[in-house]
Amino acid sequence: MQQLDLLLASLPNGILLGFVYGLAAMGLTLIWGVMNVINLSHGPIIALGMFGTFFLFTRTGLNPYAGLIPVAILGLLFGILIYVVAVHRVINAPHLSSLLATFSVNMIIIGLGTAAFTTSPYNVDFAAGGFKLGPTTILGTRVIAALIAMLFTGGLYLFLYKTRPGKYIRAVANNRAAAELMGIPSTRVLALSFGLGTMLAAVSGALIATFFPFSILAGGAYELKSFVIGVLGGLGNPVGALFGGLILGMLEGIIPAFMESSWVPVIEFGLFVLILLVRPTGLFGAKQ
Repeated sequence: MQQLDLLLASLPNGILLGFVYGLAAMGLTLIWGVMNVINLSHGPIIALGMFGTFFLFTRTGLNPYAGLIPVAILGLLFGILIYVVAVHRVINAPHLSSLLATFSVNMIIIGLGTAAFTTSPYNVDFAAGGFKLGPTTILGTRVIAALIAMLFTGGLYLFLYKTRPGKYIRAVANNRAAAELMGIPSTRVLALSFGLGTMLAAVSGALIATFFPFSILAGGAYELKSFVIGVLGGLGNPVGALFGGLILGMLEGIIPAFMESSWVPVIEFGLFVLILLVRPTGLFGAKQ
């Protein structure tokens, strides 16, 4: 009975958190799906999104959810800058080159962030109420974050399938050479794709900052979760990442009800390895 109470208390919050996890992973898998680049700067960009919300809220009093607009715009522009400076010249090189390029960006952001903000924890002291659901209290910040994550997912889907730039992105992802022969400016499309990926990472960080303390190093944990979710949802499938995030969120809600919470990462990454062995393209990816 006690385990059931713990499950009912933790599962709803885990599911809501899963939507935000999915949004974070969406940016990572979008970049991989279009460019075949593993973005190791994903974690620090999530952390920058957290700091963006923090400073907009504490210095200007801007509501954290209204602050998502400038965070999203800056995340997009910063991603385009990273692509132009660090990724563009190695896009056709072996995977190790792009891996090292994005890892270098990772270390630069962490180094500059540590110098500017230290590694002390920060907190966005914002509350949005809550309500009782059985034995647990559902925080308003988590409900709003889940709704915003769904909104961004729907917006990304409409952008990719209903707009000309989105169709260009899909064409480049399917066959870059053929897209170029059709007159599609692949360099601009790749820059936009990378920018969209970092925008989603920054927005997810901004949402996470409304319910967890954070530091410049906090993004690393969410980057690792994004890799797990990317495999669950299907590599290169941004919308599938949302379902992967929900699976991971449910696991984080279920596991602590039956065993020590220290087992959560063990089971998560065990599942990660298992899926890579059994279905490398992910649960929602195309069969090979």
